[in-house]
Amino acid sequence: MTALSDVLAAAKAEGRAALVGYLPAGYPSVQGAVDAMVAMVRGGVDVVEVGLPYSDPLMDGPTIQRAVEVALEQHTTTDDVLTTVRGVAATGAPTLVMSYWNPIERYGARRFAEGLAAAGGAGTITPDLTPDEASTQPSDWLGATDETGLDRVFLVAPSSTDARLRSTTAAGRGFVYAASTMGVTGTRATVGDAAETLVARTRRARPDLPVCVGLGVSNGAQAAEVAAFADGVIVGSAFVRELLEGRGAGGVRALAADLAEGVRA
Repeated sequence: MTALSDVLAAAKAEGRAALVGYLPAGYPSVQGAVDAMVAMVRGGVDVVEVGLPYSDPLMDGPTIQRAVEVALEQHTTTDDVLTTVRGVAATGAPTLVMSYWNPIERYGARRFAEGLAAAGGAGTITPDLTPDEASTQPSDWLGATDETGLDRVFLVAPSSTDARLRSTTAAGRGFVYAASTMGVTGTRATVGDAAETLVARTRRARPDLPVCVGLGVSNGAQAAEVAAFADGVIVGSAFVRELLEGRGAGGVRALAADLAEGVRA
């Protein structure tokens, strides 16, 4: 059991889903991002995802891209991301880095894993890295995370075959990220049934691994819908929008409180 597993298990024991919140490091500044993420935790977020800004965010929608572009223009570095993790992990909330694989590989996979563990990070989410790629040399991500005790979260999607679901969940630790709609991230007006179907298929592949859903949830009512069938509700674009529209850490905390009420409904 890890800190992340403990939090997810505690939420399940309370009869609810966990709330997972994402914001990119470096927006509106390095310290501003830390302040906003701490506000998320104070508002009721259980697990924090710290986004590592990347110049080619193919899976991110326009809201997240806008914030990431500003962070990159301000020269946010991977070391700044680790500083952000340290500041957020001090709250006691499990803190993950969400990153495309390229910047981790360029930094050095083992160096990154060691730095993240030293900063108090709980693990990583690598949306464009498959488990078979994660085990290849010279970037043996599975070995690096085993040695440092980090959780490693991989993605599944509605297009994933049953065989892919089995291999992905077998290699994962902490939870599996169910990206239940195809395409880029972003808030949506309704919750369809594709998410529930994907969660059921993923649980059949590995019943003991929690399934958290990233769907474009933007309010408490939608969070309640997803929480009815998932172990965790992941919210990103809605939090970023609070910052982009100038509502700052206060707006982030208020949104977190609304979403936290939703996952407990």
